[in-house]
Amino acid sequence: MQDRYLFLARHGEATPDENELTSAGRRQAELLGKRLHGVPLTAVHHGPLPRAAQTARLVGEQVGAVPLRESRAAGDYVPYVPEQDELPSAFADAIVARFASVTAEERASGAELARQALRDFTGPVDEGDAPRHELVVTHAFLIAWLVRAAMDAPAWRWTGLNHGNAALTVIRYAPDRPASVLVLNDMSHLPEDLRWTGFSRPFRAPC
Repeated sequence: MQDRYLFLARHGEATPDENELTSAGRRQAELLGKRLHGVPLTAVHHGPLPRAAQTARLVGEQVGAVPLRESRAAGDYVPYVPEQDELPSAFADAIVARFASVTAEERASGAELARQALRDFTGPVDEGDAPRHELVVTHAFLIAWLVRAAMDAPAWRWTGLNHGNAALTVIRYAPDRPASVLVLNDMSHLPEDLRWTGFSRPFRAPC
């Protein structure tokens, strides 16, 4: 078995209707691609929504001849809706209220896609003679879910993680050790005026 290096990136900043990237989002995606130039990526996976697909194409233009692969498992969905009794009482009501509008159908679909994402994107690889490097251009919820899984945290704990537009997270999966989160929400490839988009104002760190 070989190591897998999973590169995770949220799409660039999108327009209010989320149908396309803003000019800032396109620049974020280009700079992310330049950051990844030279990484021996075998594939760039992306969700089906325009903001993720556009980001993946712009990244692909910078990294070279790497196949772009659309994946529903890399899409925008709620991966897990926690129940009241599994949450700390101090904020259980707030989290339950946050997801109250998620329908039963959306919960079931999201849970299945989340399981598929774990199957498709995580763990050591059982073929080849070299480590595999893959990029998934996706959305904040899935990145939070995969980071939570890498840390073996409780299922509800994904709700406490967010990710900036075009920020980078890297997880290593090795055959002989636990998953390692090597990089988390890294924005060092972005100038200050392009950082922290995707976070509400109270949660933005000073640059």
